[in-house]
Amino acid sequence: MSITPPRKSEDPRVDRPVIAVLLPCYNEEVTIGKVVQDFQAALPGADIYVYDNNSTDHTAQIARDAGAIVRKEPRQGKGHVIRAMFEEIDADVYVMADGDDTYPADAAPAMVQKVLEGYDMVIGDRLSSTYFQENKRPFHNFGNRLVRGCINRLFGANVRDIMTGYRAFSFTYAKTYPVLSRGFEVETEMTIHSLDKNVRLYETPIQYRDRPAGSVSKLNTVGDGIRVMGTIFRLIREYKPLPFFTVLGGLIGLAGAGFLGSVVAEFWATGLVARFPTLIVSVLLIMVSLLLIVSGVILDVLAKKDRKQYLIDKNLFAYQKRHMH
Repeated sequence: MSITPPRKSEDPRVDRPVIAVLLPCYNEEVTIGKVVQDFQAALPGADIYVYDNNSTDHTAQIARDAGAIVRKEPRQGKGHVIRAMFEEIDADVYVMADGDDTYPADAAPAMVQKVLEGYDMVIGDRLSSTYFQENKRPFHNFGNRLVRGCINRLFGANVRDIMTGYRAFSFTYAKTYPVLSRGFEVETEMTIHSLDKNVRLYETPIQYRDRPAGSVSKLNTVGDGIRVMGTIFRLIREYKPLPFFTVLGGLIGLAGAGFLGSVVAEFWATGLVARFPTLIVSVLLIMVSLLLIVSGVILDVLAKKDRKQYLIDKNLFAYQKRHMH
C-alpha cells in the first residue's frame, strides 16, 4: 500500500500542519463567498476547497473570486463529493462544513486542535446548543432525535449529534474511511462507521444558525429521511449482524412456534393432524429462523474480522505518514 503524505511548509524552520477546509456546494451563491472568507479569517493559511456539485448558479465563480480552490464533482450527491475530496486532497487535518453559512467558522481552530491532539474525528455538535431553536423544520428536529436515539442505543454510545455536517478529521481517518452513501445520509454513515470501528471521537458544541434569507435548503424532509433510515437499517445489518439477524430470526421463530403450538394442541386433543398446511408452514418458519440466527453468527465473525483489518490499515497509513516526509 502506498500513500502520498501531506506537504509541509517550504520553510524548514516551520513545520506547520497542512489544513484543508472542505465545502461541498450545490447552488450556494447567496452564502458561499461569506463562508470562504469566514474560514480564511478563522484558519489563516488553510487551503479552502469548494467542490461544485453541478450548480446551476454562480457558486463556483463566487467561490473562486473569494480565494477558494474550486473543483467540480459531476456525480450528484454529497456522498460522492466527500468521496472525491478524501481521495484527491492530502492534508494533516480536514475541516468539513457546508456552504450555506449555518456553521460558525470561528469554531474550526478548536476542532483542528483536537485532531492535532490525536482525535480521529471531531464532531460539531449542533443539538446541544441552538439547533432546535434555529431550525424551523419540526420534522428535521424529530428526525435528528429519532436517529440519535436508535444509534446510541444500538452501539452503547452517547453521541449527541449524529447527522451534523460540521466535522474535522485526521489524515488516517480520511484515507481509510470508505464513503459508500451517495447523498445526505453520508453523515449518518460516517458516525456509525466511527462507532463500529471505535475511532477516537470528540464532540464540541457549536452555535448553529438557520439559513439566511434567499438561501434554499436542498434537503427533502421525507425523501432524505427515508434514505437516512434506510442507511441506518443497512449499516446495522452490516456492522451488527448478530443482534440484527437474531432479532429477525427470533420474531419469525415465534410466529412459527405459535402456528406449531396450535397444531400440537389440536393433535393432543383429537389425536389427528387436521391442518397439514399450517404444520408445514410452521416448520418452515422455524427452519428459516434457525438459518437466520446461524447466518448472524457467521456474519458477526466476518464483521469482527473487518474491524481487525481496518485497524491494520489505519495503523499502516499512520506509520507511512510519519515516515514519508
